[in-house]
Amino acid sequence: MDPLSLKNWRKVALEKRLADRLALDAATLDAFRTSIDRHLEQTFPGLAKGTLAFCWPFKNEYDPRFLAQRLRERGAKTALPVVVAPRQPLVFRLWAPGDELAKGVYDIPYPAAGDAIVPDAALVPMNGFDAGGYRLGYGGGFFDRTLAHLRAANPTRPVAIGVAYELARMETIHPQSYDIPMDYVVTERGVYERIDGKLVLLEALSAEHKVPGYSSPACLAHQIAPGYFGEPPEKLES
Repeated sequence: MDPLSLKNWRKVALEKRLADRLALDAATLDAFRTSIDRHLEQTFPGLAKGTLAFCWPFKNEYDPRFLAQRLRERGAKTALPVVVAPRQPLVFRLWAPGDELAKGVYDIPYPAAGDAIVPDAALVPMNGFDAGGYRLGYGGGFFDRTLAHLRAANPTRPVAIGVAYELARMETIHPQSYDIPMDYVVTERGVYERIDGKLVLLEALSAEHKVPGYSSPACLAHQIAPGYFGEPPEKLES
């Protein structure tokens, strides 16, 4: 697919998924958000020990502010992205309730002041996602540039956790060399990990498939704390 055809194809795909998302009612959005919050807290307990970047919700996206508040209460720091200039990587600034916010693109709030930091993990909103963990964004390429820029200095930070609803699933976004896949994708259904270039629902992994470990704050709960989910001792010993 040539660049112009790809741009037009993604534009149509984006419009459809935006329409589907905007059609969701408040009760459904709240139910999806609660499920995603639960999956994130249960699967990534280390998020409460590091710095988590998140995005202010836009057009019925998953709202991470409830989770962010709970994580701050447990010791986490949170950050928001800042658009510095067109076609440039984003920067992240620490933010907590009470810190001054300014209005940016589409009137989305961002921290009015503060030094740029590198978060341990980032919750990345997705308009669509495919079987390879690639993300359909709004077309600006900001997150792809940002992840590429930050990971040039440290390939493991930030861990990219895409967040979306199952209705955003696509067969492919026709990824290009500049597209950066997510390490994980979390929906109301559960947590997917990108393994060997494909998304795998974690609960579907067989006992023989060893899940690679990740250092805090994106390590998986069962890897660092046996019994985290309340398993009986006899099950842990088996």
